[in-house]
Amino acid sequence: MITEAITQEFKRKVCEEIRLLEEGKDRFRVFTPFRFDDGDHLAIVFKKERGTWLLSDEGHTYLHLSYRIDPIDLATGTRRELIDYALQEFQVEDRYGELIIRISEDEYGDALFRFSQALLKISDISYLSRERVKSTFYEDFRALIEKNVPKNRYTFEWYDHQHDREGVYEVDCYINNLERPLYIYALPNDNKVRDTTISLFQFEKWENNFYPIAIFQDESQISKKVLRKFSKVCEKQFPNFKNNQQEIIVYLQQQLSLSS
Repeated sequence: MITEAITQEFKRKVCEEIRLLEEGKDRFRVFTPFRFDDGDHLAIVFKKERGTWLLSDEGHTYLHLSYRIDPIDLATGTRRELIDYALQEFQVEDRYGELIIRISEDEYGDALFRFSQALLKISDISYLSRERVKSTFYEDFRALIEKNVPKNRYTFEWYDHQHDREGVYEVDCYINNLERPLYIYALPNDNKVRDTTISLFQFEKWENNFYPIAIFQDESQISKKVLRKFSKVCEKQFPNFKNNQQEIIVYLQQQLSLSS
């Protein structure tokens, strides 16, 4: 039988633990020893479509990731870049959320090996280090600004060229053409909050005319002592970027409508 020959090819190129379970005409469930970090096996189906054999996860990989990561976050920033890199590296296609690999020239074993590696690599984005998570926060913050503020109204990594030529006291995002320009800060941790507190005190000493805005990655992770000091120089705060995105957008739109 052809399925027996294919099973042996899978075993030869991948590992001996591979087995197939027939689920219907030209459709088989592929069982491998490969698992997600929570113990669930990779979901792989071997099936025939329009005369071509392919391997598919039938949308399971993204669904599995969505239990821990917001689907919106999977579609943007660093996470999306890592997913796209894995797809390109292993020649896997994203078909509207279903990951597939088409099998050509009877290279069944090679296809299963590449497909399994791609699914495992994509699942690894749940292991992003703290620096990577921090990176996605900044990228998501910038993406929100870019999407909701006209390009000529904002400047990232702005500093006061008159008083601070070396850019020591940097503002994450400066919104211009307002009676009081907005100094917006993206705050992921205690150190960034401390630095921002110092910067805001310095701007006050220079008598800058501005209004500070704080957007926390997660305010509950900030030391209460650090937060108390910061709150003395910044009244407008959004405690959780992920949960407050709509409120942030509405606030920015309101401020932009007050343009001088």
